[in-house]
Amino acid sequence: MAGRKAVSDNEAVRKRPRKGARRPAADSLVFSFLSAADAIEARLEAALSPTGLSLAKLAVLHLLADANEPLPLSDLAARQHCVRSNITQLMDRLEKDGLVRRRADPDDRRSVLAELTPAGEQAHTKGVRALGEAQRAIVSALKAGEATSLQNALSALTS
Repeated sequence: MAGRKAVSDNEAVRKRPRKGARRPAADSLVFSFLSAADAIEARLEAALSPTGLSLAKLAVLHLLADANEPLPLSDLAARQHCVRSNITQLMDRLEKDGLVRRRADPDDRRSVLAELTPAGEQAHTKGVRALGEAQRAIVSALKAGEATSLQNALSALTS
């Protein structure tokens, strides 16, 4: 030990990182985030399944319900951040289920409008209720401080 300064036990303890103070490796954290997102999406899809809806179908019904008027398919595609062919396929399924109907746009012969049917309005209401219950169940698994921390972390990642 000649020439080396002796370190007291107290000093060594102070220099050790606190439990929980270490950051997880970036890849581990990102993959944990993606895994959690997949698990949450699966829970939400499972909660909607008894209503006959998926998250994608409910999202379109929600857009139409909020608009309170028929919307062009091109608007639905833009609001869903997808290509028109995806909306067309989704509309095919929704129309087959009797939840929406297509009609010509009286102001633009090239455009097709989508509107909710009465069955679509009922499905939307049931879907929103089921989704809300599932979301509350997911969040209730977190303590208040954890929920706030998670919200802050998510805000930081998306800003």
